[in-house]
Amino acid sequence: MSILVDEKSKVIVQGITGREGMVRTRLMKDYGTRVVAGVTPGKGGGEVHGVPVFDSVAEAWEKAGQIDISVIFVPAFLVKNAALEAIDAGVKLLVLVPDRVPIFDVLEIIRLAEDKGAHFVGPNTLGLVSPGKAVLGMIGGRAERAKEWFRPGNTGVSSRSGGMTSAISYYLTEEGLGQSTIVHVGGDAILGLTHPEIMQLFEHDDETGTVVMFGEIGTTQEERVADLIETGRFTKPLIAFIGGKAAKSGTRFSHAGAIVEGSRGSYESKVKRLKEVGVHMADSISDIPKIAKKLQGKKGG
Repeated sequence: MSILVDEKSKVIVQGITGREGMVRTRLMKDYGTRVVAGVTPGKGGGEVHGVPVFDSVAEAWEKAGQIDISVIFVPAFLVKNAALEAIDAGVKLLVLVPDRVPIFDVLEIIRLAEDKGAHFVGPNTLGLVSPGKAVLGMIGGRAERAKEWFRPGNTGVSSRSGGMTSAISYYLTEEGLGQSTIVHVGGDAILGLTHPEIMQLFEHDDETGTVVMFGEIGTTQEERVADLIETGRFTKPLIAFIGGKAAKSGTRFSHAGAIVEGSRGSYESKVKRLKEVGVHMADSISDIPKIAKKLQGKKGG
């Protein structure tokens, strides 16, 4: 199998008639993602790349049947309303692509998602891909490129950087190492599914043997992954690279969530903690496929 999405998942696109919505719907459909409907209030009755457009998620659910995933391409200030609408309608996984979503809006989405048993990736994410099965969001850019860069295999990828998500997966493919699922968790400080949750999904995925994690300074995601390993809740070989080695305290490094205050979330603390539990640390991105090759077939954190 794969995690979060496969070729059977029924997907809608909220904001499908916008520029990004139209372009990324084309990417997803051309790759093979099962996009069954789009939603834009006031634009119901039309089509985008052969996908029917409805005025609401509830109407899309009624006409297209049960919906598994919603990919959201709306302006940041509308993300909360779109997400809450999808969760209320019964959608269990959302992909929140836009950046600059207000923190309090994300907290409201988290609260309703927890109440309804739903999950989301992002905000500020390129999305995710299960190679050979489906793409969600904008990862890969074009279907032809996504098919070339990402190949089916048994290496899982979880990353806090959109660019590094694609780069690491491409380098793995170049070395003959395919991927089970590739996830860009997003670059903000408060997210839906973070590294620890993705690791636990990979732990229970029969198709994933080894996992690569691109981490950054800021937040405690990587330290919490170390806790999972220490307590035996993640047991597969893990390769990690931490970005932001040269960043100074109080300075944001690339993403909103990549900022260190004092020693909390620092490069040194993350590397030290991951090494303590036996994670294979890469000194450079180019080292990742080399380490992964050596770990093929091995067990343990």
